[in-house]
Amino acid sequence: MSSRRGRGPGLSAFQNNSTLASSYAMHGDALKAANMEALKTQLSVFQSLAHNFALTHAEKIKQDPALRNEFHRMCTSIGVDPAAATNAAGSKKGAGGGGFFGMMAGRDDKEFVAKVALRVVEVCRASREENGGLLGVEECRQRVAKGKGVGGAMEVTSDDVLRAVESLKPLGGGFSIITVGSKQMIRSIPKELSTDQSTVLEAIQVQGFVTVSMLEDNLSWENARAETVIEDLLSASLVWVDAKAPEKEYWSPAFMHDDD
Repeated sequence: MSSRRGRGPGLSAFQNNSTLASSYAMHGDALKAANMEALKTQLSVFQSLAHNFALTHAEKIKQDPALRNEFHRMCTSIGVDPAAATNAAGSKKGAGGGGFFGMMAGRDDKEFVAKVALRVVEVCRASREENGGLLGVEECRQRVAKGKGVGGAMEVTSDDVLRAVESLKPLGGGFSIITVGSKQMIRSIPKELSTDQSTVLEAIQVQGFVTVSMLEDNLSWENARAETVIEDLLSASLVWVDAKAPEKEYWSPAFMHDDD
């Protein structure tokens, strides 16, 4: 005797489920499209407000380093590069290259970065004999602010210095930003630091100085390895030696200004 109690859903049920899933997918796509359009509208509004702010407060942006850098960060976050003078929303052509902030950011921002870059190069070259081409970003900023060379003193922030160094990369002069321990440094020589050299410099940043025995005890290095790394750093003027200490102490001029 046949029974229909265990019979599963029929073909029509599967068709209904498929139709329902397709409907959900179409509804989801419509929501995504609507959300994307809303985001585009909001972004366009933000860009327009940034444009108006730039035109209204151009002088303040140029003169106030903190405001300038916050404005630069804001522009970057909404897809606008003030230095490139482009306008994603479309802008009038003919004003300083036909782009966003043509007058204010297109020319003046580039000129400002170029001036800072020139001072950074001057400061790094002037201090190369004392630090071997490794200078802290903050120390560089302080020296640029004091300014006795090209362009005189300039009120700049660390972000201005970072942007200036970035602008030097296409020139191939060996300028780059590296991080030693927790400190950002400007390297103004093409030579790369080895892993051992970076480790020693990081130890100096923490301890103030190192000795060969400290490297042997704390890093479990053989004497030959420790001596070789120290000699390489000495020859590159990246460390100085205090020969009057009971055991020779090696200091880095790059970290001697942290408390200034």
